[in-house]
Amino acid sequence: MAESHEAAARDGQNVAAVHDRLRAAILSGEIPAGQATSQSTLARDFGAGRTPIREALRMLQREGLVLSEPNRRVRIAELSAPDAEELYVARIGLEAVAVRITVPGLTADDLATLEGLMAQMDFYMRRRDNDGLRAPHGEFHARLVAGAGPRVTTLLGQLFDHAERYRRAFGGIGPEGWDARQREHRGILDAAVAGDAERAAERLVAHYAGTAGRVFRAIDPAHDLSRLRTTIRAVAPAAERGLQS
Repeated sequence: MAESHEAAARDGQNVAAVHDRLRAAILSGEIPAGQATSQSTLARDFGAGRTPIREALRMLQREGLVLSEPNRRVRIAELSAPDAEELYVARIGLEAVAVRITVPGLTADDLATLEGLMAQMDFYMRRRDNDGLRAPHGEFHARLVAGAGPRVTTLLGQLFDHAERYRRAFGGIGPEGWDARQREHRGILDAAVAGDAERAAERLVAHYAGTAGRVFRAIDPAHDLSRLRTTIRAVAPAAERGLQS
């Protein structure tokens, strides 16, 4: 009985490890969006057994990153304008509320941590290290919404990861554009330091709208953004102009 429990624990750890590696490869673009492959190919490429690969793919399918096809084949979810719009509708709508909840409760330690994360972001971006940038960038945004509770922050973390696929593919910037993005982060943080939750939310939404605008101009300039515009007008009307920046 003890051996069966140990085997189950090992299997669970193996599935989790394979899932994390596959998910990271999809989010980073190492496995390109739209690519079709098979369970056997992934098992070979990742040095994993068929069972952990199958279970990991089921988890990724539930998350919407992988689509199942006949004959044990899978396809990495495509990047598309309609999907990107749904993603930004969900992210902007929820995060605008979450930051309003969080800002009034931020402590001096929280604000000092946010300052440190901004410095880390700048460090990595100046070195064109997008992989290094991802962790402090994600943590910066996560801390600004942490007061909304674990269910909300877990969902927002997933939305951040999915948006990363679009940012990397279509909305990326080089060091020459980083100064503007860092000014946007500074504006959000300055509003938080002042305890101005409304201004922090407006600047946060404008920040996301700017990224979304770059994504849609690259992926499909003709795409109708009426759903996203409606969302922005509902949570931070002045931020809509960010779509054009």
